[in-house]
Amino acid sequence: MIERDSLLSLEAYARQRAEFRARVMAHKKNRALAVGSHVTLLFEDELTIRYQVQEMLRIERIFEEAGIADELAAYNPLVPDGQNWKATMMIEFPEETERKRWLARLIGIEDRVWVQVAGFDPVFAIADEDLGRENDEKTSSVHFLRFELGPHRVWALKSGAVLAVGIDHPAYSAVVDPVPEAVRLSLCGELHA
Repeated sequence: MIERDSLLSLEAYARQRAEFRARVMAHKKNRALAVGSHVTLLFEDELTIRYQVQEMLRIERIFEEAGIADELAAYNPLVPDGQNWKATMMIEFPEETERKRWLARLIGIEDRVWVQVAGFDPVFAIADEDLGRENDEKTSSVHFLRFELGPHRVWALKSGAVLAVGIDHPAYSAVVDPVPEAVRLSLCGELHA
């Protein structure tokens, strides 16, 4: 969890922003995973969420305590707790007409995303706990996912178990097996056995 005292003031962040942003973008390279041609999962952690908070404070010019507390309340639930992963899922179709057509076909996709540690059953995502992001006509292009791993899967991952990620939806099916080692190691870095 990101504490209020650990955030930079707007002035201090402005001075450090270029360096901090470069560090976060390099870090995100090993936390982003394309699952098929049109879905990307960005596995969040304390650093990626800290960046989001600092950016929101900067963009919105928030410096009052109540506003800062609101941003922390909105973003802290996206920080994993050591036994789970949290990811932002982005459904990406560059052409608007095609995107609208696909978002109508992909209703429920957020509930069909899974991670699988070798030797264990898949863990399906718990999606959009903050609010629903779809209606009867379409799904959203952005969803927030949580994967509860539990201690046995965490121990196996920390011991080198292979990881696979996939989507099993009638209109979109894709698997990454195995997940690239650099990504797997980055994801394992925040787990606590």
